[in-house]
Amino acid sequence: MEFSSKLLENAVNEISQLPGIGKRTALRLALHLLRQPKQHTHNLSHALLNMVNDLKFCTSCHNISDNDLCDICANPLRKDNVICVVEDVRDVMAIENTASHKGLYHVLGGKISPMDGIGPHDLNINSLVQKVQAGQVKELIFALSPTMEGDTTNFYIYKQIKDFEVQTSTIARGISVGDELEYADEITLGRSIINRIPFESSLKL
Repeated sequence: MEFSSKLLENAVNEISQLPGIGKRTALRLALHLLRQPKQHTHNLSHALLNMVNDLKFCTSCHNISDNDLCDICANPLRKDNVICVVEDVRDVMAIENTASHKGLYHVLGGKISPMDGIGPHDLNINSLVQKVQAGQVKELIFALSPTMEGDTTNFYIYKQIKDFEVQTSTIARGISVGDELEYADEITLGRSIINRIPFESSLKL
């Protein structure tokens, strides 16, 4: 791709480093910014700089935050003895959008994956175990993706805390609403049959 401006080329190269954005899309975005009032681009650059320089991670749950303690952990209306264990901050946002979880979270920062060189000590597991050991937790909800890595991580954490008085649960796994059974994989379909619920209960969902 030939550029008539080195400044434009540099901007395109940087934008194209973002996931899912190729050189053509990066060029389209760069040209779009050039057509906007300069203040719009300045606002964007300031927002990105502020995010990179000032964003923090909650000292309790490791969620992204503007302060040392995130708004969720600082909310006195949340159940602080029920913790939902998730992989990353996107999972927190997804669950919060359901308005179904009234407790706190614990962001691991990934999943155990030996193939990728990620072990237990690379994740925020020790701080979670310490909360359980201190008697701060009544229930842990494992909300990791239903993959081999997710199940491995769940099991590792379970082994660390199984001798303490804490209830453990995992999110239900089954057929998504609107899915056709013929397209479901055998493991998901099998789990849906095994973990079936009374029909009367389904009427309340």
